[in-house]
Parts: sequence; C-alpha cells; structure tokens
Amino acid sequence: MRPNLEALFFLLSLSTITISFKVSYGINICPEIEKEALLNFKKYLKDPSNLLSSWNSAHVNCCNWNGVVCSNKTGRVHQLRLQNYDGFQELGGKLNPSLLNLKHLKYLDLSQNDFEETIPSFIGSLTRLEYLDLSNAGFYGTIPHSIGNLSNLRTLNLEGNSYRSGLDGDSIEWLSGLSQLEQLNMNYVNLSKQDNWLQFRSFAIPSWIFRLASLTFLDLSGNSFEGPIPNISNTTKIQHIDISDNKLNSAIPDWLYTCKDLEFVYFSSSSLHGTISEGIANLTSLKTLSLSWNELSGEIPSEIASLCKLQNLDLSVNKLVGNISDSFGNMSDCFLGALESLDLSENQLSGHPTHQIGEFKSLKTIRLSGNSLYGPIPVNLGNLLSLETLNMASNKLTGNLPESLGQLFNLKFLHVEDNKLEGVVSEIHFANLTNLMDLYASGNNFTLKVSPNWIPPFSLTSLGLGSWNLGFGSTIPQWLDSQKNVWELDLSSTGISGEVPSWMWEIQYLNLSHNHLHGKIPDIINSDLMCLSSNKFSGPLPRVGSDVSDLDLSNNSFSGDISQFLCGIANETTYSLDVLKLEGNRLTGEIPDCWNKWSAIRVLNLGDNDMFGSIPNSIGFLTNMLSLNLQNNKFSGHIPFSLRNCTKLVNVDLAGNELDGKMPAWIGTRLLNLRFLVLRANKLSGEISPDICNLNSLQILDLSNNGISGIIPRCVDNFTAMATKRSFSNQYGGVVYTYYGTGVFAESVSVATKGSESHYDTILPLVTNIDFSNNNLSGDIPKQLTSLVELRSLNLSGNHLTGLIPSNIGGMKQLESLDLSSNSLSGEMPNSFRVMSSLNYLNVSYNKLIGKIPESTQLRGFDSSSFIGNDLCGPPLTSNCISSGGPKNEHDNGSDDHEPSSSEIEWFYVFVSSGYAVGLSIFCTTLILKKSWREAYFEFMEEMWNRVYVYFYIKWRKLTRTSV
Repeated sequence: MRPNLEALFFLLSLSTITISFKVSYGINICPEIEKEALLNFKKYLKDPSNLLSSWNSAHVNCCNWNGVVCSNKTGRVHQLRLQNYDGFQELGGKLNPSLLNLKHLKYLDLSQNDFEETIPSFIGSLTRLEYLDLSNAGFYGTIPHSIGNLSNLRTLNLEGNSYRSGLDGDSIEWLSGLSQLEQLNMNYVNLSKQDNWLQFRSFAIPSWIFRLASLTFLDLSGNSFEGPIPNISNTTKIQHIDISDNKLNSAIPDWLYTCKDLEFVYFSSSSLHGTISEGIANLTSLKTLSLSWNELSGEIPSEIASLCKLQNLDLSVNKLVGNISDSFGNMSDCFLGALESLDLSENQLSGHPTHQIGEFKSLKTIRLSGNSLYGPIPVNLGNLLSLETLNMASNKLTGNLPESLGQLFNLKFLHVEDNKLEGVVSEIHFANLTNLMDLYASGNNFTLKVSPNWIPPFSLTSLGLGSWNLGFGSTIPQWLDSQKNVWELDLSSTGISGEVPSWMWEIQYLNLSHNHLHGKIPDIINSDLMCLSSNKFSGPLPRVGSDVSDLDLSNNSFSGDISQFLCGIANETTYSLDVLKLEGNRLTGEIPDCWNKWSAIRVLNLGDNDMFGSIPNSIGFLTNMLSLNLQNNKFSGHIPFSLRNCTKLVNVDLAGNELDGKMPAWIGTRLLNLRFLVLRANKLSGEISPDICNLNSLQILDLSNNGISGIIPRCVDNFTAMATKRSFSNQYGGVVYTYYGTGVFAESVSVATKGSESHYDTILPLVTNIDFSNNNLSGDIPKQLTSLVELRSLNLSGNHLTGLIPSNIGGMKQLESLDLSSNSLSGEMPNSFRVMSSLNYLNVSYNKLIGKIPESTQLRGFDSSSFIGNDLCGPPLTSNCISSGGPKNEHDNGSDDHEPSSSEIEWFYVFVSSGYAVGLSIFCTTLILKKSWREAYFEFMEEMWNRVYVYFYIKWRKLTRTSV
C-alpha cells in the first residue's frame, strides 16, 4: 500500500508541476470539446486561401491555431479573430452552431468576409461575448433580435457600405437591452422596415439610442434617417457621433454646443441647413468636426479657430460665404498647433488666403478648392513642412507660384489648376519635392523654364500642365521621359508640335488636345482615356482595345471608311467604350450595322464628316446613350424607329443631313429626358405632334429648314425648362455626364441664332432656344408660347403664320433674339415690345403689319431692315405716321400734314351726333304738320341725308383709322 501511495503522490506532484509550468510559460491546451467545436465549425466554411490550414486534429493544441486566442490561465478559447484584412480570398460558407460549445468566448470578429447568409440567431446565445464584429462579412437579411441578449456586449459592429451591405432591420428595440454597450456601428444598414418608427417617428433617429448608459461611440451613417436630430444634451459619455449620409431635415442642433466631452462629430451628407453657431467654442474636447456635403450657409464663425484640440475640420461642399480672413485671420496658437487637416473646399468663400495659414505646426492637408478666393498664394506656405496635400484649385488666385513650395519635402498632392496664376515656373519650384505624386496646374498662364537636361526629383503618377507654355521649341519636353510611373497626363493647349513618343501611348489617361501634333496613331489598347482632339493627326482610325472608356479623336484629319473601325474585330468582342468622338474629320462610308458590340456607349459624335447612307437600326442597342450627334453628314432615309429604345438620351443632333419622312411622334413619348433636340436642315415633313410637349426638360428645340406643316402645338407651355430660371448644373459648368464615378464629359450644342451659328458648352445650361423657321407652318402664334418667360431665342420666320402677334409677348423679358419675318402676320406690333429690354436682335420684316412701331430706345436701335415689307411707320423707319393712316415719307409734299389728336376726334363725334339729332327732329315735325310738306321734305331730306351720310361715313372711317 505504501509504495502505491507514494507513486500516486509523485504523479499528482508531477501533474501539478506540469500545469504550473504550462501556466507560467503560457503553454495552454484547449479543452477537447472546444477543439472539436472549432473543427466542426471549419467543416461548414469555404476557405479558398487555406487560411485555416492549421485547424486540424494533428495540431493537438487549438490555442495555436490561426485566429484562435486562449486564456493564459485556463486555456479556454476567448477570442476568434477571423477577419480578412490582408487581401486574401474571403472565408465563406455557413456559421455552424458548434460555436455554442465555446462557453467562454468573449471576442468574435468575422469581418471583411463573404458568408452570404443571414446572421444566425444562435449568435445571441454566446452570452459572454463582449466584442462582436460582423461588418462587411457578406451577411444579409434581418438582424436577429437575439443579439439583444448579449448583455455583456461592449462593442457591436454591423457596419456595411453603400455597395455591399444587405442587412436590414424591422426593429432595433433590442438594442435597449445592451446596457454595457460602449461602441455601436450600424452604418449602411437598411432600417426602413422598422414598423414602429414608420408609425411614430417617420424613420427618425430614436433619441433613446443616445441614452444608452455606457455608449461613447455611435455610427448610424448611411441609414436614410429623416426628420430632426434628437436632443442628446443629457448624454454624458458620448464622444463620437457619426450620422453622416442621411436625409435629416434639420439645422445643426443647439444642444451640440453643450456636449463638452464630444471628440468626434460626423454630420456629413445629412441634408443639414442653417448656420454654424458661435457656440461651437464650447466644444473644447473636439478633435474632429465633419459637416461636409450639406446645405449649410452663412459665415464660418471665427470661434472655430480657437478650438485647442481640433485636429480635423471638414466643412466642404456647403454654401458657406464670407471672407476667409474674417474666419481664419486670428487663429489661436493652440489651434495652429493642433490642426492636421483643413477642408473648406466647394463653398462660396472669398477674400485673400490669410498668411496665418503658413503658421500651422502639424498641418498635413489644406483643401480650399472650388471657392472664389483671390490674390496671391501666401509665400509662407513653404513653412508647412508636414504638408502632404495642398489643393487651391478652381479659385481666382493671381500672381506667381511661390518658390517656397519647393521646400515641402513631404508634399504628395499639389492642385492649383483653374486659377489665374501666371509667371515662370523653374527648377527651384520643385527642388525638394521628392515625394510629389500628383501635380495638377492646368488652366493657368505659366511658363516652364528648366534646363534641357533637367531630371526632376519626383516620380509622378499624375501630371496636368494644360495651357502652359512649355518652351524649348514647343516640342514634348525631354524630362517627361523620366516619369515612367505617370498614368494621367494633360498637355492640352500647350502649343506643342511634332510626333508623340511611343511610350506615351501606354498612359492610361492622356490629353494632348488642341496642339499641333501630327503623324499616325498606333492601336489604342491599354489606355482608359485618350483625348487627341484638335491636332493634325492623319491616316486611318486606330484599333481600340475592349477596355478603353473614352476616345476623342475629333477635329483632326483622319480618313477612310469607318466600317473597319467599328466592325473589323471578331464578332464576340464587346467594348466598354463610354465616349466616342470622331467629329470633324474626313471619314467616309456608311455607318455599319454592328452597334450591338458597343452597347456601353453613352456619348456618340460622328458629326462633320462625309458619311452617307441610312442610320442603321442597330443603333437602338445603345440603350445607355445620353448624347447622339450625327450632324452635317449626308445621311438619308428615315430616323430609325429603334432609336426609341434609347430612352436615356439627353441630346439628339441630326442637323444638316438628308433625312426624310415624318417627324416621329414617339420622340415625345419615349425620349422624355431630352434637353436638346436639333433636327434642322433635313427633309422632314408632316406635322409637329402635340406629344412633343411631354418633353418638359427641353431647352433647345430646332426643327428649322425642313418641310414641316400644320400648326404650332398649343401645349408648348409644357416646356417648363424654358419657363424656369437657368443655372449651372454642377461644379464643372456646362452640362456634364459622369461615368465610372470619375469620368466627365461636357456636352456641347450648335445653335443657329441672331442670324449666325454659335457653339455652346460651358454656358449651355443657360441656353434656351426654339427655332421653327423655314418650314410650312400655318395658323397663328399660340399665346401659350409667351409663357416661356426664360426663352432667349425664338425664330418662326419663313413660314405661313397668320393672325396677330400675341399682345403679351413683352412678358418674355429674357428674349434676346426674335425673328418673325417672312410670314403673313397682321395687325399692329403690340405695345408690350417696349419693355423687352434684353432684346438685341429683332426681325419682323415682310409680313402684313400696320401702324406705328412702339416707341422705345431698344427698338429705335435696330436697323430699318428689321421692319421693311410691312405697312409700319415711325422710328427707326424714316416714314412718319400721318392722318391718312399710312406711312408717309418726311420729304413728301402735301397740304394735310397735320395728324389729329385723340381729343379732336372726340369733339368731332360730339358735333356730328348733335347735328344728326337736330335734323332728325325737324324732319319728324314736318311730317306731323303738313302732308305736302311731308312729301316735299321727304324727297329733299332723303336726298340730302344720303349725301351727308356718305360724306360723314367716309370722314369717320379716315379718322378712326388714323387714331388707332
């Protein structure tokens, strides 16, 4: 017995020593039940990158498996870290309930994976969880309410994004049970299914969420919340609020300025309005303030420049006004020492950039673009040695580029494009810019002067020198050969000539437009964007790779048949081309019937070439097309019926061809997005269908020089875009289309107005025009036309219009050009012409108008040829308006040169009426007293009456015609 006891004691001692050794040195072995749970969990997962290769029975201790963390004391599994942040293929498959055997699991991170299932409800039974991250993990469907059972949870991350998240919620009342919750992230979760909110709060943010006792971090961005921001002034622990990208209808709440513990505020893209209060000075703990992409107005309070802990300030894309020096001209020392990022871009700020900007100590980012700042760039910006991004683009800055910028050795991104800067830029401006990656300086008047053998200290990825004078014989600079990493290059309008070096054709985004370059172009295979317009390139069109998105070869000397370009590749090839501009070349042949290969096209311009034949039906495959321009070719036949499938069209320009047939009625029922419809100078016939009035976005309608008949539709007052005040549509000016999120194409339209043709692009949103001239239209001018009070040009000349000019035409006060000539209009010119102060072109010649031209300084200034061919008188014509009612030359001799006034005409009527009454009474008395007298007087008075009547009637007619 005794030896056995000693052996047992020895074994127990050895076991205790082993366990103590393992605990002391962190050598833990997980329990078998937890190991089996993990192996079962793995069975249901997809692991294309073999990330869980260490999870197998041969590895006894699961605490050593990838992503598994055990307790140092007990060996129990405490954490599963299976997030994917390293670019490997994501885990997928299903979550198995075997996880429930991990009784001590506190930390579960499955983020950035692709599970493609609903969140299993058993997650709510892992009651010891303190950290749960299922963000961007591929989960979809309704969030299980059982998560509300995790009473120990401190962090809950269900984050999605605008592209991927498929989670939704029919209620989030279950959150109220998470009393320990410190961090909640539910951005881009679709909460529109919440019946309770629909009934009581119209999807407003529930205020009780802010009152969770332990909550310090809250992210509810991208959830389409509406209504006001709830009051959280009683919340004591909240430090981080993100409710950006919502649809809130609220000003910045006053309670915000009482939350002194707030460190991070993100209210971007939340439709906020109103102003920023001076009370912001109370937020003494604030580190980040982001109010971008809202509707905020007013001035930026100067108190914001006294926040001593503020590191990031983003007020971009609002409507803030005022002088930037008033807001940031007296910044506190602690503000200058703390701030790292300042973004005031895309507002309406003015004034000189304050020199105090050069006194920041830690500033890494300055964005002031898209404002109205003027004056020079502060020279002391060269003191900001931590600066990485400087963006002052699209302002009104003048003067030179400071040489001190060349000392910013940390600078990566320099944007000064689209200003009024000028002067010489030399090597010293780039002396120490060894980290520079992006240089955008196009749209200024710089001259580059560097030595022919200069090798820049930087290696750029993007370079924009458009409109610069590059010097050295105006050829492509040699130093560009050193920039092997450039993928975006803009040398437009620099005056360079010669041939393009072969290495440039590999650049992804290349703009060499408006230069004097020549030669043939190789096949364009690897580029995304190629803009070579307005040069002297020649030869056949190049082959295009299937990944090219934007190709502009317009206004060159390319020749040959277009069929090979469009259809010369194998039938199975399809293209991702968005923009194809080939106008202004010497291309010939018919448009081939193979547009099914180019279904991605959004902009197609083949205008001003020598192509002929009919427009093929396959053009209807271009259902994404926004702009179609085939003007000034020799196309014939009908407008293809298949074009009705292109319902996204904004611009259709088929002018200057030989198209025939009736004007399609389906244009007004199918192409409802049209803003520009130009069909002039063809052979179209038939009537204008009233359906065209459905195009209420129409700004330009040109049907001139065709054979269209019938009347002008009475429904033209439905062209509401011509009755609405015009404005620029976006930051670029003009009408632009975007594609792939970054590509931008600016629309342009040629308009015949004021007797000549004009080309509009930048100010195109302001242009409104109707031109029905030189057709066979009949009937009168509909009064509804005068309701288009924002119309700037109206041409109805060369038709068969009759009737009067609408009396209220003067209400069209924005009208700059009006041509009603060569019709059969009658009556007088309405007096309302006198108030048309914007009118600078008028032609009413060759009609049947009569009377006096309305008196106004504006009308007197027009040439007399604008009024000839009528029965008009008065300035600017040399004929005066005379009593006979017709025009009379001032040199004519005649005794009757007196024009009766209205008072003379009124007295004449009084005398005539009195004489008539006396004569009638005598006549009646004679008839009563004597029969013989009655007979004699009857004969006499009858004869006299006839004479008097005829005389006065003629006189009256002359006088009334003159008075009118």
